[in-house]
Amino acid sequence: MPAAKRRCACYDASEALQYNRDLLQSALDQVRHGLSVFDKDMRLICWNRQFRELLNLPTDLGQVGVPLDKILRTCAQRGDFGGGDIDKLVTDRLMKLSLAHEMFQEQVDGGRRILEIRTSPMPQGGIVTTYSDITERVAASEALARANETLERRVRERTAELTEVNEALAVAKRKADQANLDKTRFLAAASHDVLQPLNAARLYATSLVERVVVGQEATLARNIDASLEAVEEILGVLIEISRLDTGRLEPEISVFALQEVFARLQVEFQPLAREKGLELHMVATRLWVRSDRRLLRRVLQNLLSNAIKYTATGKVLLGAHRRGGRIAVLVCDTGPGIPSSKFQLIFKEFERLVPTASTVRGLGLGLSIVERVGKVLDHRVEVQSVLGRGSTFSVELPEAEPRVPAEPAVAITPSVGRITGLTVLCIENEPAGLRGMQLLLEGWGCIVIAAASAPDATAQLSETSRRPDIILADYHLGEGTGVTAVAMVRAATGSQPPVVIITADHSAEVQREVRVHGYALLRKPIKAAALRALMYQLTRQRAVAAE
Repeated sequence: MPAAKRRCACYDASEALQYNRDLLQSALDQVRHGLSVFDKDMRLICWNRQFRELLNLPTDLGQVGVPLDKILRTCAQRGDFGGGDIDKLVTDRLMKLSLAHEMFQEQVDGGRRILEIRTSPMPQGGIVTTYSDITERVAASEALARANETLERRVRERTAELTEVNEALAVAKRKADQANLDKTRFLAAASHDVLQPLNAARLYATSLVERVVVGQEATLARNIDASLEAVEEILGVLIEISRLDTGRLEPEISVFALQEVFARLQVEFQPLAREKGLELHMVATRLWVRSDRRLLRRVLQNLLSNAIKYTATGKVLLGAHRRGGRIAVLVCDTGPGIPSSKFQLIFKEFERLVPTASTVRGLGLGLSIVERVGKVLDHRVEVQSVLGRGSTFSVELPEAEPRVPAEPAVAITPSVGRITGLTVLCIENEPAGLRGMQLLLEGWGCIVIAAASAPDATAQLSETSRRPDIILADYHLGEGTGVTAVAMVRAATGSQPPVVIITADHSAEVQREVRVHGYALLRKPIKAAALRALMYQLTRQRAVAAE
């Protein structure tokens, strides 16, 4: 080939190579990160503009063949690597870049900027390094860390404050609960103590009412008896609430015919409704339920009592029907009605609606007891009402399979019968109560042996040939209980007369003990009619059994 052509070909190749180099450099300069390439002797062979700018290198260091250690020494002398021996600082960076190939961070420009440096080896020797400015990222991360630390500190402070407040609240709650429990226990004990003299007063008042039939004295006697009955009702409610609050009310669940409860309630409330000129209508039912018979009766007593109290004209209805797999017992009235906004209020203690509160006697505790007993029995209590037309209260309870063919009970007022001539042994350690019982029974024509204790009773019986037809014993005696006193009397006389245990103690333990022995139970204050009916029933059953 002629020399001219060879020179031309070489020139073209040189231009092409230069073009490729320029193109590569232009591409490298467009890369966001700084980039540099060092050969196996750690001399600079390639770089981009960002490399020099990020490291703030002078022009003489941005040339081919510049050693890496020279670039590092310039940075170290400038203080980019911090204080310390320059040679050691340079050696440490050389190791990281050429041998360890670690990713690390460096501060430059007096710590104003932070670079993240990565290095990778090349196949033929040498390294490729990249540089990224992470100043903003690090600042954001540090700010976030500070914010987190501040937040964590505030959370710890608030948590400590909340813990302190919760501990204070827990202490206050424990004190309040203890105070409430002490109040409830005091109320129960005080009520029990008050019931003793109240029982004696009722016995005296009842004897007076039965002895004085006409005249001003009769009116006074009836007024005294009515006032004592009102006190008795209030105390009974307070005792029942105290038992609910202390959790001492233990349900006795059984299966029974609902009609049995209805029949008794009709007998109990028919005279009250008739006295107010109201019609009390009981819808007979064949349904059987699973509940506590006594507590359910108490709930319905309160609902019927309220219905009669607050209904001026019209009627009160008691009935039951199936509702969603359960039995709903309804008490309906034609009273003034209740605003829907007051449905929750009427179940709170001592809450009575203003328009009717002054027209009837009471403390506003009846519905509170209804709700509490409903919770104890898991019986939902609901109310529906229309102002001016009346209210309907419902109690939902489980349905049960009949144990025997359910025949509607006939609501007949039970006869109290004749108890004249019965020999009655009364055991009571309270003199006033014992004397009051004696006067009442003697007024009924009974022969009374009054004793203050079991030894007193056996001593009196040993002096006479008479044997008691029935024993009335107070549960709490000065020494021992009425149950043990009855056992002593029965053992001494060799007879087994029927027994009525009389007590102001409403606890479940006393109820169980009396029931285990097969005795009847009456609670103080005693209702004369209930005592007389029970005495007749027990002695009549004994006479029939003897025949």
